[in-house]
Amino acid sequence: YQRRVREKCVIVQNTDMKNKERPYGHALVAGVKKYPKKVVRGMSKRSIARRSQVGVFLRVVNQKHFLPTRYNMDLSKELRGKINVSDASKKAESKKLCRKAFQARYNAGTNRWFFNRLRF
Repeated sequence: YQRRVREKCVIVQNTDMKNKERPYGHALVAGVKKYPKKVVRGMSKRSIARRSQVGVFLRVVNQKHFLPTRYNMDLSKELRGKINVSDASKKAESKKLCRKAFQARYNAGTNRWFFNRLRF
């Protein structure tokens, strides 16, 4: 059983080409590892900032394991060509970029469907 199987994610880079390492079509996905918590009016600014943080994961996934939905989220402007998971340091930098993009989306209130937990 794989971690992050039931989490929402977005395709960042798609690859139909097979290679020696991955003899199948695959895609690099970025998803929400830790969803923001509920915020109530009486909370302080510090606790609101803490509770509205978004955790991110990056992963290469087989295309046959996707469950596509009717929703879409265009991240091409912010992340095109900047994501790399070839080694640990580049992956950490890429995670920071994705987290920044997701946090900006959450704070702006766009793509609300993406920041709600899946309940099944």
